[in-house]
Amino acid sequence: MLRHGLITAVFCCLIATVMTITGGGNWAGHLVYSLSIGTVSWLFIDGGRLLISGHRENLWPGWPGGFLLIAAGAAVGFFVGNLIGDALFGAPAFDFLEFKGHKLATGVTITIIATVGMCFFFYSLGKSKHMQSQIDLAQRNATEARLKLLETQLEPHMLFNTLANLRVLITVDPPRAVAMLDRLNSYLRMTLSGSRALSHPLSAEFERLGDYLELMSVRMGERLHYTLDLPEDLRDAPVPPLLLQPLVENSIRHGLEPKVEGGEIVVRARREAGQLVIEVSDTGVGLDAAPPSEGSSFGLEQVRDRLATMYGDRGHMKLAPSPTGGTSATLSFPTPA
Repeated sequence: MLRHGLITAVFCCLIATVMTITGGGNWAGHLVYSLSIGTVSWLFIDGGRLLISGHRENLWPGWPGGFLLIAAGAAVGFFVGNLIGDALFGAPAFDFLEFKGHKLATGVTITIIATVGMCFFFYSLGKSKHMQSQIDLAQRNATEARLKLLETQLEPHMLFNTLANLRVLITVDPPRAVAMLDRLNSYLRMTLSGSRALSHPLSAEFERLGDYLELMSVRMGERLHYTLDLPEDLRDAPVPPLLLQPLVENSIRHGLEPKVEGGEIVVRARREAGQLVIEVSDTGVGLDAAPPSEGSSFGLEQVRDRLATMYGDRGHMKLAPSPTGGTSATLSFPTPA
């Protein structure tokens, strides 16, 4: 409402300037009358609109209430505003009602045109703002739905891979298969009992990675070593759920498993130039020795899609050979300081 008042004041200044240029007279006098009439009309119409339709700027009364409100606002503004102007300049009361010299007709015409024009402008402004808010809401809903879809696609992918590994382990090492099944049961209970939020703290993501890596440790034994390095000041940083797991799964499946002696996975997080940077590196066979298969491409594309959906051009993923051998995947995206 205050913004409407400021716009009305500017519009009244323009009217006073045009009247001075076209009809002569004192600009200050025209400004006083213009501001008096415009301010009273604005307070009457905008106040009445908010009382009738609520305090949301985009709402205006419909027919016939809206038109009656504008007409009443123009009439009240014309009479009260002119009385205020006459009082300030010491002119006789109701002098503006005289018909001679077309003074009354000119004042009424200008008041009606200005009031209708400003109301139409405010109505269009409010409607545009309301439509933009609806577009933003639809975009947020679409983003949430896309993230949910990506997450529901990712979880079965991880589960199928784990069950396939479990099937092999059952035939060669039943005790380890039982231990792996217990880990899987614990992991799924934690995952499914959690809320389907669009983000959770980075500490929760690292805890979930720890459960998953423990699950894989049952199958790989001493061939798998891992380190999770999360600074204390980044524990509460919000990240999409299951963002890192496809990268860790990719490191195990295409980096460490093809290597006879296995290797190590290191997951580190840091803040760099206002971005949250998370690096998943392994000491596996490397990109050239183990080119990505269809399964790994699925996981990597999921991560890219989720970064693009959540952060747009500000989210990036880089996959490159690690300086010490193996592969390094680096994610960077904005996060609150």
